[in-house]
Amino acid sequence: MKSLEEVHKELDVWGFLNYGHHGIVHTPIGEVDLKTLVMTWIVLGLIVLFTVSAIRNARVDRPGKLQLMLEEIFQFLRGLVYENMDYKKGAGLMCLIFTLFIFLLFCNLWGLIPTMMSPTANVNTTLGMSLTVFLLVQVLGFRYKGVGFLRHFVQPHFVFLPIIIIEELSKPITLALRLYGNIYAGEVLIAVLLALFGLVVTFLGGFIPSVIWLAFSIFVGFVQAFIFTMLTIAYVSQAVADHH
Repeated sequence: MKSLEEVHKELDVWGFLNYGHHGIVHTPIGEVDLKTLVMTWIVLGLIVLFTVSAIRNARVDRPGKLQLMLEEIFQFLRGLVYENMDYKKGAGLMCLIFTLFIFLLFCNLWGLIPTMMSPTANVNTTLGMSLTVFLLVQVLGFRYKGVGFLRHFVQPHFVFLPIIIIEELSKPITLALRLYGNIYAGEVLIAVLLALFGLVVTFLGGFIPSVIWLAFSIFVGFVQAFIFTMLTIAYVSQAVADHH
């Protein structure tokens, strides 16, 4: 049986490990994971290609399959948003919520393709997204409530202030680690399967073990994208609600 390090080296058909230590490149702004960066760019390009293809020939009477898929996703997310917050407040968030879900879904599923990697299998990606959501919640809270938004830190009593602060700060951390842990665990399990069946590691980039784990990984990818998006909606709705 091969070690996980040997498996990763054999799957590195794109040569990412040839740059820096374990693919980490030092830049003036800090360390950059080259593979995660490239995979994120690829995912962004695929999202643009997918959405443009879906709406390029959009029709009302006879919508195409991609158009129907995109519309169903949008309507589903819109229903979640409008169930949790006021219509006027939720309408302005729909583009963000829709983009967030599509990006997460593509990121989670991209790692299922042999030799590729899910950008969300890197904690830096998930932490950056969760911090963005955290800052969005604070900005919208102050926008709709002003200084009164800080009132929830001392409710129901001032003595709970330390606990509420810890709770607020833990939200982006748990949001990031939940997504990262589930996606990264799936990729590690595929590597373990490859280590057990060393002969197929070099065959199509480990295609056979990837297929074995494919169905469950697709399910996890959809669920994790939904959970992250749903929690974002919940956090925002709590911040902008008339009665917090």
